Amino acid sequence: MISTAPVLHFRDVGLGDVPMVGGKGASLGELLRAGIQVPTGFSVTTAAFRQVVEHLTVADDSGAQIPVPARVAALDHADGDTLARVTATVRQVVESAPLPPEVADAVTAGYAALCEECGQPDLPVAVRSSATSEDSAEASFAGLQDTYLWIHGGQSVLDHVRRCWASLYSVESVTYRLRRGIPEDDLAMAVVVQQMVGSRSSGVMFTRSPLTGDRSVVAIDASWGLGSAVVSGDVTPDSFLVNKVTGEITRRTVSTKTRWHQPDPSGHGVVETDVPTQLQDVPSINDAEIAELYAIARRVEAHYGCPQDIEWAVSRTGAAGENVFLLQSRPETVWAEKDRAAKVSAPTARAFDHVFNALGGKRPLED
Repeated sequence: MISTAPVLHFRDVGLGDVPMVGGKGASLGELLRAGIQVPTGFSVTTAAFRQVVEHLTVADDSGAQIPVPARVAALDHADGDTLARVTATVRQVVESAPLPPEVADAVTAGYAALCEECGQPDLPVAVRSSATSEDSAEASFAGLQDTYLWIHGGQSVLDHVRRCWASLYSVESVTYRLRRGIPEDDLAMAVVVQQMVGSRSSGVMFTRSPLTGDRSVVAIDASWGLGSAVVSGDVTPDSFLVNKVTGEITRRTVSTKTRWHQPDPSGHGVVETDVPTQLQDVPSINDAEIAELYAIARRVEAHYGCPQDIEWAVSRTGAAGENVFLLQSRPETVWAEKDRAAKVSAPTARAFDHVFNALGGKRPLED
């Protein structure tokens, strides 16, 4: 049953709750249930999104007011000028839409409860988009919607939730959906509100090689500061390859890391600055942390039953062995898609068998 609650804590959701909290929110709840250390938080559900956004309208070319989903669905992905104009209007409408009191109160109460849970007034949080189709193997929305880091205060959280909703209507996201034929009526946006980790080091790891598809290794990329620098490509990270069977580090490459992302000194948002010279050529994680990341990666892959694309962080505080957090885990998509294509095109004894297989094992004219 799909909940109508505007807010759900991570501990109350799992993978079966994607329709309510999106791919990112469901995965975080599932990781928590599996005993993996993730920063605590809650999701603003798709029920809240629908309560606000599905009732909004924008004008079409004739001036008639059209519901947002219908107006977006009517766009032509090849008409760049119209796409840019209409999506800009839709984003402005979504960002400025008044929130029903029950939604606004639930979000601000969720943030206040999170501050109390963490024992920190004005807790810094990440506000992250979590679309209902996000991170699926068939249609990965990763990177197409917005994430905001180091956000403080209930009103600021509300403002950034609306910005995340609006990012569902960016040119890139709408174009992607139109080209893939993803129906607007099936789409909704949840938003994750998650305790920020004061990251000393961060990065990504894959439970198969992103270069070769080799499933016998864990590939780890790491750099100093917040992981947004790695995800955005602003830094060439250190890279480590770990044998999945033995745990041996079979390859290590330490890069010169000249830039990092750090919390803005103003207390809100993130700034990109120079890495101190003494750190630029030093490995951003040590062998013990690599071993812990490798062990966690194996646990996560075993839990989900398929190769994973994982974001992680090592906190500046906390004892060794207790300061590694997972920020997200989703199915690896690039090599999974290649595996499916290879399976479909695998050679058969007879040419007709390709047709037979495509029919799911049924002979033509079979019921």
